[in-house]
Amino acid sequence: MKSLFDAYDMRGRQLRNRFVMAPMTRARAADGIADEQTALYYRQRAGAGLIVSEGTPISQEGTGFAFIPGIWSEAQVSGWDGVTKAVHEDGGAIFAQIWHVGRMSHTSLQPAGRQPVSSSAKPARDDKSMAFTVNDNGVAGFVEASVPRPLQTAEIARIVDDFANAASNAVAAGFDGVEIHGANGYLIEQFLNPHVNDRSDRYGAGTVEDRIRFVLEIVDAVVARIGADKVGIRFSPFGKLFDMPHHPMIEETYLHLAAALEIRKIAYVHLMDQGPAGVPAISDAFLRRFREAYSGTLILAGSMNKNRAEQLLQDDLIDLAGFGQPFIANPDLVERLRRDQPLAKPIRETYYGGGAEGYTDYPVYEDSAEAKAA
Repeated sequence: MKSLFDAYDMRGRQLRNRFVMAPMTRARAADGIADEQTALYYRQRAGAGLIVSEGTPISQEGTGFAFIPGIWSEAQVSGWDGVTKAVHEDGGAIFAQIWHVGRMSHTSLQPAGRQPVSSSAKPARDDKSMAFTVNDNGVAGFVEASVPRPLQTAEIARIVDDFANAASNAVAAGFDGVEIHGANGYLIEQFLNPHVNDRSDRYGAGTVEDRIRFVLEIVDAVVARIGADKVGIRFSPFGKLFDMPHHPMIEETYLHLAAALEIRKIAYVHLMDQGPAGVPAISDAFLRRFREAYSGTLILAGSMNKNRAEQLLQDDLIDLAGFGQPFIANPDLVERLRRDQPLAKPIRETYYGGGAEGYTDYPVYEDSAEAKAA
């Protein structure tokens, strides 16, 4: 009988349990470099079987948030080295999520104030499509994403190479591998979604094969650079985040990707369910079809709790369960759930920006108010 607390073999990498700390943007790196506070934050949560870092941009062009630690410079690699050492010292494993936001950026974050890039010139214009930047008065906050320009066909190779370079940098920084960010309405999904991708070249042209070409070129380049056993990827099928409308080819697109990734034997696929709590966007039926096409390690995140995770494991629909926000306020989440201890609630106002408050100051259960009141 499978349990969340069992060890797990992921392409030869032994994970201490089946918990994944999902990637979460925290915007605490004042100069774009992971520091001692970043290392403490991840060390505190090293009880997870696998940590996937916050999204770390592959280039300045790929940035959509201020105060995010990147992974394109030597200084950034050095900063992340302190983080990976901290996690490994506490027996954890950590992959870097490598990220290009595409159109989900603002000119103030771009090199020389240029337009962000995307698959097309279509801007994201729903009520959540915001970039996080600093205004002229030095105050950080959310602003409407800028209108992008479409990448020229000849530029695609440059982006692919940026992903491969970021993967090499991640391994140099001590990460156990990388997770390519193909979810949440960012650049890769901007190519996958036909409502956004209106290209007429070989990266669009209205066919599934053309729309997935970009992401598969990225996967192949990253695999060639660091090895398939060190490469994961994240998708959010049926998600609508950042103006990603549903379309009739969602299932066909992602099952096509599942079959293509099966051939490539990567470390894992990580699916993000963006449905509201209690109303999954990704059905069990879709998970079964995905499993039929892709036999490797499958992670599911999104409104996850212990009971749901255990049931999904028993039904053989997933191998690992991703938990996001519960890890913010519960650095000892695995032990709390193992012992059926109450969970602390995170303070939403401290999710992005700031210092230690709401970041590294959440106590483990024995030191918490809940424990003292019990």
